[in-house]
Amino acid sequence: MSTLQRHLIIGLAVIAVFAALPLVISERYLLGEVIIFFIWAMVAMNWNVLMGHAGVFSLAQMLFVAVGAYGMAMGVTFVGLSVWAAIPLAALASALLAVVVGMACLRLTGAYVALLTYAIAEMVHVLIITDTECFTLVRNNCQQLFGGSTGFSRFDDFGFRSMLKGNWILGNYYAVLVAFAITVLGVVVVIHGRLGLAFRAIRDNVGYASSRGIDRKKYQIAAFVITAFLTGLAGGVYAAHFRFAGPSLFDFSTLMFVLAMVVVGGLGSTWGPLIGTGSMMIVVELSKEMGDARNLVLGLALVIFVIVMPKGLAQAGKIVAGRLFRRSAPKMTTPP
Repeated sequence: MSTLQRHLIIGLAVIAVFAALPLVISERYLLGEVIIFFIWAMVAMNWNVLMGHAGVFSLAQMLFVAVGAYGMAMGVTFVGLSVWAAIPLAALASALLAVVVGMACLRLTGAYVALLTYAIAEMVHVLIITDTECFTLVRNNCQQLFGGSTGFSRFDDFGFRSMLKGNWILGNYYAVLVAFAITVLGVVVVIHGRLGLAFRAIRDNVGYASSRGIDRKKYQIAAFVITAFLTGLAGGVYAAHFRFAGPSLFDFSTLMFVLAMVVVGGLGSTWGPLIGTGSMMIVVELSKEMGDARNLVLGLALVIFVIVMPKGLAQAGKIVAGRLFRRSAPKMTTPP
């Protein structure tokens, strides 16, 4: 069995477990938390592909989330599209933006890419919150083209509130699960396919990869576009579930929260982002009563893992499992 097949089976098993979870858990709050896990795990997995496998130190992932969310909201509000049509179009808009951002930023390398991508995200953020001119009236209220400082709200969702009444959360759960499944399987195929091999070759040794005919800029732009599409998909389902798209998506604390998921789980691993997302959400839940000090807890967790466990929980789990397996394995004795 190939590595790709093995990880696809693991991915399908993970998806199957989550598909069966509502049979065990019926509380709306817990199902809502799992939906949030799906969304942030989608973002973290794609950021891990871009940064951990392709070696592109981008800080523009929340920009692509915002484009997916805003694109979905604008398509529904201004054009009258259904949510189901607006989400893939918003994801496509994220991918198109990634082409522009990638071509502009990938002339540089290392920390310069991180600085430039963050600057572009902040520029878009400022343009959005300073948009004060009334574009049209929505429910007799003035609505700016890009939402302004309040963003978009109270637009159409997946439509399960009218179909399922009190059980609408189940409809949202499975709708977001479909997007999560697409992301998981897509990321696994990328990481363990030929594309992922080219990404890691560029990450590890650009000179050697170039000598083997691998164009750094072309493949890293491909990484930008693929991850931006799936990240935009996460933004679209975020907006559809919460019926909101606002400038809070650009908050630095949100950026650090998702980055912590990637680092804590294990940068460059396959399943580390899922582990990191679950771990950081538990930390946030436990520190909910701490108010603004919660960001301090997230920062401390990030610093501790970078110093003590730089390869994350995924690698630590492999080491522990390997030691347990060696201890439980029967010892081979040589015949006299």
